[in-house]
Amino acid sequence: MQSSALRLGSSNRLTCSQVKAVRSQCCHGLVQRRCTSFLPALRQQFSTQQMLPFGQHTAMVASLKPRRCSRTIRQPTKMCGIIGIYKHKGPANIELYEGLLMLQHRGQDSAGMVTLKDGRKFIEHKANGLVKDVFNNTKTMDKLEGSVGLGHVRYPTAGTSSVQEAQPFFVNSPLGMYLIHNGNITNTDELKVLLNSKSSFFNRYLRTDSDSEVLLNIFADEIHRAHQRCSQEGVSCDPTRQKMELVFEAGAASMKLLKGAYSCISMVAGVGLVAFRDPFGIRPLVLGKRTSENGDEWCVASEDCAFGPIGFERVRDVMPGEMIVIDEEGKLVSRMCAKSAQTCPCIFEYIYLSRPDSVLNDMSVYNFQLGLGIRLSERIRKSGWDIDCVVPVPDGSRPAAIQMSADLGLPYREGLVKNRYVGRTFIMPDQRTRELSVRRKLNAMPAVFSGKSVLLVDDSIVRGTTMSQIVDMVRKAGAKKVYLASASPPVRFPNVYGVDLPSKKEFVATDLSEDEICKVLGADGLLYQSVDDLLAVAQSLNPSIQQFEASCFTGHYVTEDISPAYLQSLESSVRMQDRKRSGEKVALVA
Repeated sequence: MQSSALRLGSSNRLTCSQVKAVRSQCCHGLVQRRCTSFLPALRQQFSTQQMLPFGQHTAMVASLKPRRCSRTIRQPTKMCGIIGIYKHKGPANIELYEGLLMLQHRGQDSAGMVTLKDGRKFIEHKANGLVKDVFNNTKTMDKLEGSVGLGHVRYPTAGTSSVQEAQPFFVNSPLGMYLIHNGNITNTDELKVLLNSKSSFFNRYLRTDSDSEVLLNIFADEIHRAHQRCSQEGVSCDPTRQKMELVFEAGAASMKLLKGAYSCISMVAGVGLVAFRDPFGIRPLVLGKRTSENGDEWCVASEDCAFGPIGFERVRDVMPGEMIVIDEEGKLVSRMCAKSAQTCPCIFEYIYLSRPDSVLNDMSVYNFQLGLGIRLSERIRKSGWDIDCVVPVPDGSRPAAIQMSADLGLPYREGLVKNRYVGRTFIMPDQRTRELSVRRKLNAMPAVFSGKSVLLVDDSIVRGTTMSQIVDMVRKAGAKKVYLASASPPVRFPNVYGVDLPSKKEFVATDLSEDEICKVLGADGLLYQSVDDLLAVAQSLNPSIQQFEASCFTGHYVTEDISPAYLQSLESSVRMQDRKRSGEKVALVA
């Protein structure tokens, strides 16, 4: 294939026909991950004979804008929990395990752990399943030696559930690095081209479709680039003695390249434990500390609820655009790697994803949920509904329901009994599994519902799958009327920053009014929280935060780089083909 076949037009874009022409020769017509013979042709267009000078590859990525073909491959995004621990002495494995148990609500598909023994040897174990099943025997845990380590729980919001995509990920050059990631990189296609161009070292090979592996390789490539620059400076810069500086330099360069949401923890051989957060601070990351006889020990995690059982105390949030390095002696060094950063946390973290005992961005999740109850009570008073009692849909709606019961002067009742051995339906990997699990998960008590007009309170109504079946169960338990209140506004837009909300087609609120949604759910009345009230509650708890990432309610994406073509790629992803329309009832037996 000659390079002329890929010559760019005035728009600096590759046409679909040009892309397909190359793929047809090098990939035999199969749409798959970018193959090695496709990329050299691209490199002839975007690279010179010499490696691009430091920093110029950023502009190269920005200029590369392939047109979206109808068969775009969607990369996996994540809703995950991450934790990293530094100790002076003793194994970190048990504390990583306990921390992962506290973060299990963030992902149930797979779990992984890696430790560093004697500062030299990485030891890894990961598999599909819950934390208790992946690390289910003494032999597995005993081999994870070392006083520094990382742990990860994963839920794939798109793509596959292959154990190959379980984290942590590893690259052996430079230095040797492991990385875990929570969030979603939104420009993976462009970054993959960069990693296989002459501006990259070694034309890095990617084993999976995971955006986390792309992120790791970008970071590793930038460390290598910084090492090369330092080596070329001669005696004024010694890369063997300035490894930490090279990591910080690579962090700043990586943040210029990466788009989307990312909270990451890495182990870099010869440097230490590294944690960093995207310049918008969309996904959470919290720093904890404890004092031992050997000095301060550190923990970094998605939520500070992981700190309590293992004796760490919350210090602060990792700041947007900040990188923290905890060196091999336990010294913490921090640096801002993004020139312009602002805190725009995902508001869905406070509604549903995070535990109520967590404090994120100096905001108590529990107090936020109480505030939602206060605001919703004001709207319920104006509804004119004749309500006998308030019943939460366990577990996330309890704080709001308790507050509403107190504000409205109505009895609070636990009418839905939860089976603790069934996972959260929202984060189950396919629609049919979610639907079939609802009645296994909840049971309605006639003692509470018989002859009563009840107000069911839920933290959110996304697909409507769970709620439509709950309404049916409550009616069968004898309820006279069933009213619904959602502590969050209707979800009408995809989330692209690492939450499993990729398609408007599956949202029950898509193109429907509240009255129409009420009919779909089979309820006698429905009230949603307003967007204004939602944001007012959040800003009252931390007035310094000027903007929250609330795109699933408003359609505004804080990074301001999400195109209609990207959103369409979410709609057409392979995983979406297996999803049903929200609210559709299915048989309880296969």
